[in-house]
Amino acid sequence: MGYGSYRASDWDKLRNSRGISGATSAGEIFRNRRLNPKYDPSNINIRESVDSDDSPESTPIIIAFDDTGSMGYLAQEIAQNSLNKTVTEIYDKNPVTNPHVMCMAYGNCGDPAPLQVTQFEADIRIVEQLLDLWLVLQGRGDSGDPLAWYFAARHTKTDSFDKRGRKGFLFTIGDDDIKHNLSSVQIQSVFGDIDVNGDLTPKQVLDMAQEKYHVFHIITKPLRDRVEKNWRALLPNGTALVREQNVQHLYMVIISIMQLVNGMDRKDIIAQWPDYVRNDIAEAIKSIKVGEATKSFVKRIFGK
Repeated sequence: MGYGSYRASDWDKLRNSRGISGATSAGEIFRNRRLNPKYDPSNINIRESVDSDDSPESTPIIIAFDDTGSMGYLAQEIAQNSLNKTVTEIYDKNPVTNPHVMCMAYGNCGDPAPLQVTQFEADIRIVEQLLDLWLVLQGRGDSGDPLAWYFAARHTKTDSFDKRGRKGFLFTIGDDDIKHNLSSVQIQSVFGDIDVNGDLTPKQVLDMAQEKYHVFHIITKPLRDRVEKNWRALLPNGTALVREQNVQHLYMVIISIMQLVNGMDRKDIIAQWPDYVRNDIAEAIKSIKVGEATKSFVKRIFGK
């Protein structure tokens, strides 16, 4: 998928048609009250980001967010502001070519909807499909980020990587700690995959995703002191911190990280943003360092 192109005017029309304003609650934005089967990963073999006349050099971008517990404020911000601003700023600042954006909402393996996955899209369907997800807001416990990593690693196919050897971008966003191992039973339940024997550690799943994606985690409102420490231990060069009171800056952090990956000078990145947010953006991305990710675990785990 990934045809057409994104226009801010289409977002304005969609927002007005759905009555979305700054005062609209998360429950009013996300109206579905059950899991739509077309976003259920157990029904999805592959999500594709393919080149087209509109997108001759497509770049896959996955934005995945925690939808457990009290995370409604994050989903609300992404739906009301950050997703639209991220896409429009990509077109304005060109940190990557021809963005194809997929959204994921993740919880925990025992939740009623552990993971929801949209298509890769290049036009207003990016937001339409986001709004079609079920905002579960149930469950509490370790984060489901490895679910997003696993899907990206094993259930996406991108022309960016296959044709040009260029990695896409995968951002997970949440406030909780790293999940424990993914068992083969959980993997079969969530994804329908039956070829995994034994548990996969978060590090193994992360390494799988890093084969074809630049992977970053953005912490919002860490619930406990150890959360940030644990994330920085697992992903030392790819962890950013955006506190809840600054969540409206989320899109600036995402854009800044993509610019860093593609070689823009850090000082120039900070200087492009308004004066009043520069310190916050600098603090958020201070630990982000660009380099080739990790060696492959795919062959050892799956024999291919």
